[in-house]
Amino acid sequence: MSRSRTIEIETPEGVRFSLLLAGPLVRFMAWAIDGCAILGISQTVGRLLPLAGIISADLAQAAYVVLYFAVSIGYGMILEWRWRGQTIGKRLLRLRVMDDQGLHLRFSQVAIRNLMRAVDAAPALYMAGGLACLLSDHARRLGDVAAGTIVVRHPKLPHPDLAQLLEGKFNSMLAYDHLVRRLRQRASPEAAGIAIQALVRRDQLEPEARVEVFRQIASYFRSLAEFPEEAVAQMTDEQYVRDVVEVLSGRMRRPATSA
Repeated sequence: MSRSRTIEIETPEGVRFSLLLAGPLVRFMAWAIDGCAILGISQTVGRLLPLAGIISADLAQAAYVVLYFAVSIGYGMILEWRWRGQTIGKRLLRLRVMDDQGLHLRFSQVAIRNLMRAVDAAPALYMAGGLACLLSDHARRLGDVAAGTIVVRHPKLPHPDLAQLLEGKFNSMLAYDHLVRRLRQRASPEAAGIAIQALVRRDQLEPEARVEVFRQIASYFRSLAEFPEEAVAQMTDEQYVRDVVEVLSGRMRRPATSA
């Protein structure tokens, strides 16, 4: 069975984008890193269990099994929820869990995919999950299928030259310090990254797609901080996004004032 290494997702807003899927090998490597972290946490906490051994050796052994299970499940749930789809292993290898329809990742999805680890791990070393990844069109283990999630890979990209990208253009937004601060507080790093990549790749887009992409990005930033009409009235959506990127990058070049 042939498997695609990418998946194309269309968001509810109609934006289509392609993501690189994480294969079984890199996912196993991430799991191995997380396994070491879980083992370390379990052993650290397990040092308290000899107190239970005073009562019964069997009780101490049972308590350790329960502890390891709780740590292994709780580790994935807590980190994937707090770090928006990442654990230590996934972060180091630039992987992320996402909803398979491009929607916001819900806690119920995080809980289901982690509770299903017991099934994926059977009979040993994640053999069931690994086999499911190999046979799945989108490299999903059983927990991903049940939760409606995928695991994607974000390869490291070279940082664009913002100085060259923004150089020589007047930015009327910089005259409104309180709105600049508000925008910086509310805009997420992910949104800023999308805006930068849109500007870098704008010449690669078809004219209609280029207009629509910048319209949607500009609309998002306008919802975070509304600048006065006189500051943005003559701007195209692409110009608006460019000025927002300059604001978020911290290049506080003050606009010239008239004498």
